[in-house]
Amino acid sequence: MTTLGLIGYGAIARDIVTAFPAHAVDWVVLLREGASPVLPANVRAVTRLDLLTHARPAAVVEAAGQEAVAAYVPALLEAGIPTVIASVGALADAALQTRLAAAGSIGGTRFVLPAGALGGLDYLRAIAALPDARVRYTSRKPPAAWKAELAALGLSAGQEAVTLFEGTPQEAARAYPKNLNAAFAVALAVGADKVTVRAIADPKAAGNTHEIEAESAAGTAAFRLANTPSPGNPKTSALTALSVAAALRDLLDMGGR
Repeated sequence: MTTLGLIGYGAIARDIVTAFPAHAVDWVVLLREGASPVLPANVRAVTRLDLLTHARPAAVVEAAGQEAVAAYVPALLEAGIPTVIASVGALADAALQTRLAAAGSIGGTRFVLPAGALGGLDYLRAIAALPDARVRYTSRKPPAAWKAELAALGLSAGQEAVTLFEGTPQEAARAYPKNLNAAFAVALAVGADKVTVRAIADPKAAGNTHEIEAESAAGTAAFRLANTPSPGNPKTSALTALSVAAALRDLLDMGGR
């Protein structure tokens, strides 16, 4: 049996657990005090970080939101435990990026950032060195994924698309920590200064749609992914958990190096 760790047990974490054979993996999940989700037989809960660390998991997946990255991941890395970070938008905080890198150096391990709901990041990394590169990322989701955000703006779901946000990746990560992690994945690939982010509530959207438009001296490119929303959380795509699981498998194959 391989011991693996989780931070949080929401829709993404549940899907990750089901992506691995139950007979092959013993999961230890860190939950906040008082949380009591129904757990499969091969998943046990702890409520303190030291208990998760003491279990010596081969790797940990953070799947609890941006605040959890700052609260737990540096200590895991310092303890030599490689970690897959699902809440990529947390790295909009440059100081946290520095902390994570330093913690990984202390522990002799690293953190991994999965592609999540996106594709085309290899193209963006390739043009990142070009000074004229410009990228626009658009998140287009059905109103069900933006209920709280629409309510905060005093809007309700109508028949027309509504632009909720347009700005920098850093602003997007802070304003919409549960919806726009993908935007910062784009920023990390090509450089935040080259990216503009839009968020649109669109009743005609075919699932959670991600649109990437890039221009540079190397040419132009357009990527469009229409992802099925996660059954457990319409804010995220079902592809996100698949991507995190794939990143975890790659990390385990590499022995955390």
